[in-house]
Amino acid sequence: MALKLSIEALEVIDSIARKGSFAAAAESLYRVPSALTYTIRKLEEDLGVTLFDRSGHRATLTEAGEELLKEGRHLLEAAQTIECRVKRIATGIETDVGVAISDLFKTEAIYAILTDFYAQAFGTRIKLTREVFGGSWDALQSGRADISIGAPGEAPPSGSFSTKLLGHLEFVFAVAPHHPLASFSEPLDGQDIILYRSIAAADSSRSLPARTSGILTGQDVLTVPDMQSKVEAQIYGLGVGYLPAKLAQRYVNANQLVIKQVAEPKTLAPTFLAWRSSRKASMGKAQQWLIKRFEQLTLDELLM
Repeated sequence: MALKLSIEALEVIDSIARKGSFAAAAESLYRVPSALTYTIRKLEEDLGVTLFDRSGHRATLTEAGEELLKEGRHLLEAAQTIECRVKRIATGIETDVGVAISDLFKTEAIYAILTDFYAQAFGTRIKLTREVFGGSWDALQSGRADISIGAPGEAPPSGSFSTKLLGHLEFVFAVAPHHPLASFSEPLDGQDIILYRSIAAADSSRSLPARTSGILTGQDVLTVPDMQSKVEAQIYGLGVGYLPAKLAQRYVNANQLVIKQVAEPKTLAPTFLAWRSSRKASMGKAQQWLIKRFEQLTLDELLM
């Protein structure tokens, strides 16, 4: 019996789900929307199921579509892994290398390394992604990335990773000058802090449990997409929270934030360069080259 499900069709469904519309998905896949519509309708006819509910303004996945996407993503990851492995076996060089970058870090130092990388003419495509908090580990575990720059704290126990310590991040508790806590006597304790909303950057993990830090039980929380959004929300006075000390100091110097001493300060947070393969010898040449250069990075170079 001929297979009715293709990798191409799974890629289309995955892209529509991620981008939110046929038009946006078509643009990301460099195809016209009508081609995607045909692919989905043909698959629905072949399978005898409805994958998208088209009754509203936007096409949304049906329960069957959700299940197909959930299982299909495993097939897509497997197909990508096989493709990369075959390429690496044939040439010793990867087709693609994914690099996840912590939202705490700027990209200038990484771009400088990539300039040198492209001069080596590996022919490898590089994909940079932003990850928040535990998403840096999740990107490795799920296969979204091969290398993670800025993975925080302990690695998930279910993964097999190699790491190099980049350094320890110091965090400070910061509030806007016009926020009520700015006038409280120090050190602030939990009873003071819990009265006011905390700003949290949403962990970008998709498979691993999301991590949180510095939020008190019962405290109101405003969740924002990333660290820069968190800084902006705290400057605006929407809430309070911990920020990397060097990042916060820039805004303290501009009189946009105030650092407050707390009774129970956060401990220094270890931050790692991490990669999926447990042995460098099993990697392709491009990833080995990148890791060797990334190992020379320091927190001072990377921090926003």
